[in-house]
Amino acid sequence: MSEGGPKLYSNKPKKSQLKKTMSSSPTGGPNPPPPPPPPSAAAAGATTTTTASTSGSYSGFPPHKESFARRYKFVWPILLTVNLGIGAYLFVRSGQKKRLVAEDDEVAASAPSSATSTTTAPISEQSVTEPVKHIAQPVKPQAPIPAEQQHELYKWILEEKRKVKPTSAEEKKKLDEEKAVLKAFIRSKSIPSI
Repeated sequence: MSEGGPKLYSNKPKKSQLKKTMSSSPTGGPNPPPPPPPPSAAAAGATTTTTASTSGSYSGFPPHKESFARRYKFVWPILLTVNLGIGAYLFVRSGQKKRLVAEDDEVAASAPSSATSTTTAPISEQSVTEPVKHIAQPVKPQAPIPAEQQHELYKWILEEKRKVKPTSAEEKKKLDEEKAVLKAFIRSKSIPSI
């Protein structure tokens, strides 16, 4: 390794350790740091004695690693806020469900009592042997709408069609066709019956 190039460490020393080694060097310049301890136990004893002789400030222990909670301290407020929000949402939602169930129970409790009173009376009055007769009412034809009212109705429908804003070209085309039919009915002398 060259003296002037960048130094690579497997265990990087702290700034305070580097400052001590710089201040203890006689030239005032950077002092080459001691080599990292080898992985074998037999060589570890020999290395610690050589490192102790070259520099008194290096202890041979790896730097203190921060705990998981401290390394990710910016995550905790976010995590707590999200959990609080979810908890509040679930709390409010369960309260709404309880209210809806209570209202449904009240409606269900009041509805059968009135329904049973009206349905039980006719059943108790009828005898079981008599058949129930359902008489269908014939459909009565409605009176024809006068032509003047039809004319006014077509005008009103045309005004409402003009207020509609089409969203696509197909819808606009369909709307224009409907308006043309309505205008034809309004202009004609005889209005078809509805």
